[in-house]
Amino acid sequence: MPFIESFEPVIGRNPKVLILGSIPGIASLEAQQYYAHPRNAFWPIMAKLFDVEWDNEYELRIQQVKKLPVVLWDTLKACHREGSLDSAILKDELEANDIPGLLNSHPGINLIAFNGAASEKYFKKTVGRQLTDEHKVDLKRLPSTSPAHASKNFQQKLEDWKMLMAYFR
Repeated sequence: MPFIESFEPVIGRNPKVLILGSIPGIASLEAQQYYAHPRNAFWPIMAKLFDVEWDNEYELRIQQVKKLPVVLWDTLKACHREGSLDSAILKDELEANDIPGLLNSHPGINLIAFNGAASEKYFKKTVGRQLTDEHKVDLKRLPSTSPAHASKNFQQKLEDWKMLMAYFR
C-alpha cells in the first residue's frame, strides 16, 4: 500500500479560517499542488468567494491565497492509501498534521472548515482530543469540493461554502 504525505500549509495574512482537506489525491501529489484535479471545485469556489484568479498558474493562486485571512492544509500528514479515494485510507496507520501547533501560532483562527466528511472524521480521530480550552474554534463540515462528491452541484457547494465569509467580519 503506497505511503503518501501531505503538503506544507499555505498560510495567509492574519488567518481567521483554517480550511482542512483530508490528504492530497493522486493528481495533487503528482502536480505537488493543492486541489490539482481539474474537476475539483475548490479553486472555482475560492474565485467566487475571494476573487482568486483560479485559472492562473498555481504559484500565482498561492500568492493570492497568502494575502487572504485563511490557511490551507490537510488533517492528515501521512497515511497509506491506494488511489485517491479517502475511503481507501488505511485507518490504523494515520499521522495527523500539528493542527494544535498551528492554532497556537495563529490565535486569530476562529473556524476550522472541513473540506468534506473525511477531513472531519480524521480530525476527530487524530486531532480533536488534542484541542484544549485555549483552542476556541468553531468546527464546520462543508461539502467536499472533490469531483467524487457528486451529491451536490457546484452552485449548491458554493452556497454552503459562503458561510466562511461570516468569519472575516
